[in-house]
Amino acid sequence: MLAKMKSGFRMWMPNMPMTLVSARNATDIHPSSAVFRVLPRMTKHEIKEYLTKIYELPVRKVNTMIYLGKRKQAFGKRGIARWKERDYKKAIVTFDRSVQNVGLGTRIPELEDQEANDQHKITA
Repeated sequence: MLAKMKSGFRMWMPNMPMTLVSARNATDIHPSSAVFRVLPRMTKHEIKEYLTKIYELPVRKVNTMIYLGKRKQAFGKRGIARWKERDYKKAIVTFDRSVQNVGLGTRIPELEDQEANDQHKITA
C-alpha cells in the first residue's frame, strides 16, 4: 500500500534552512524583493509555499539559481589537501505590491534613547 503513494510528494517542515542574504524595499519602479540561500533540492513552488504558509508573505514570483561549490586545495608539509565546498541554491523572491517595507533596518525607540543617553554621559 505504501508503494502506491505518489513518489513526488514531499512534506516540508518549518526546520528547513532559509538564510536571508539581502533584501530591497519597494520603489516606484520595482516591488520589494529578498534573496535567500536555500537547500539545492527545494523547488520554486516549495519556496513560495514555505514563505506564504509559515510567514504569511504575499509572494508574487520566485527565481532560483544553482551554484556549484568551489573546489579548494591547500599545500602543506604533508602534501596537498583538496576539498569542495557545498553546493547551494539562491532564491530571489519578489513580493506583492502590498509589501512596501521589508522590515530591515527597523529602529527600536527604547534602544535609541538608551544609546543617546550613553553618548551624552560620555561627552559630559
